[in-house]
Amino acid sequence: MELNSIKDAFDRVTKKQKLSFSKSQEVIEQIGREIEQAFLRLQSEQDSASPSAHKLILNELKTKLKDIAPLSHLEGTQKELNVGLSKYPKLLEKSFNPDISKAYRNIDFDLHTVNQIIASHFYREGQFDIGDCFINESQELEAAASKSPFLEMFQILEAMKCRNLEPALGWAARNHDQLNQNGSDIELKLHRLQFVEILQNRGRDEALKYARAFLAPFATKHMAVFQKLMACLLWAGRLDSSPYAELLSSIHWDKLSAELAQQFCNLMGQSYESPLSVTIAAGVQGLPTLLKLMNVMTGKKQEWQTMKQLPVPVDLDKEFQFHSIFVCPVSRDQVSEENPPMLLTCGHVLCKQSITKLSKNNSTRRFKCPYCPAEVEAGQCAQLYF
Repeated sequence: MELNSIKDAFDRVTKKQKLSFSKSQEVIEQIGREIEQAFLRLQSEQDSASPSAHKLILNELKTKLKDIAPLSHLEGTQKELNVGLSKYPKLLEKSFNPDISKAYRNIDFDLHTVNQIIASHFYREGQFDIGDCFINESQELEAAASKSPFLEMFQILEAMKCRNLEPALGWAARNHDQLNQNGSDIELKLHRLQFVEILQNRGRDEALKYARAFLAPFATKHMAVFQKLMACLLWAGRLDSSPYAELLSSIHWDKLSAELAQQFCNLMGQSYESPLSVTIAAGVQGLPTLLKLMNVMTGKKQEWQTMKQLPVPVDLDKEFQFHSIFVCPVSRDQVSEENPPMLLTCGHVLCKQSITKLSKNNSTRRFKCPYCPAEVEAGQCAQLYF
């Protein structure tokens, strides 16, 4: 959705609001000064001056306030602000369609599955109280089973925020075989971080004992890391001024926390990001295209909800493009980033290399689809994202 025009309009309104506020503040301060000066004069002449003198001071104040003319000073800026405020809601109504009911298909959702997805989302985001409340109100008691693993994950992450790696190291030790099978070296990274903490806070001897007990098993496969950590022992007490000072950076803690959450979800068979969040974000991005399609089809008195394929592409950002395994039916090769799947205008899919061979490396040369009578041009083929 194009939001630049809305942002520009918002910036103009806020600029006028700041100008109006500044002008109002200036006038109010000026009036306050005049009243304060008049009050001080009245106090200083309270005993000696006659009532006529007091009346003179008040008349002078009245004249000064009239000369300041606060309403005339504020009228211009306030009028400009009111004009901007009246136009902005109209722009919002024009840009955002309040009725999106016609932009989605009428599908009978399994309410039980939807409730489980929502409950799992709350637990995944660490909102355990809300998740418990939702389960109690929806009576989806089975969904409570997903709470325990995520609760353990967030307890580990909270401990890491306090520079306590014991829960994380315990989890890594319990899942040692699975982590190795997945090719993860997070257990080594946790021990490396713990080693640096011990070296900084408890000295060389304690760090050496820890390295012998926990880092030695990783030395064979990760010799470079092991040697670097052993060299840190020579800089005990002054590691911050050593060539290895970057090991003290808090960035390592942040990165390792994110990696642990990812590996934790991976072992659970869950995606790192909430499926509900990703689905909603992708839907919001594709909604403007669907709304335009709905308006066009309504104008032509056609029903798009019964179509098996949308007549227009719905473009999504790369984070919403998920690639599955696809084998080209012509070359029998598995597609890759260098040889991606391509969608022909007839609807069939081939890999890019097969299309290049069929078109004899000519983007304008027409060739027959291997699976239907249609003739297509290579230049008209679009990369396909599964």
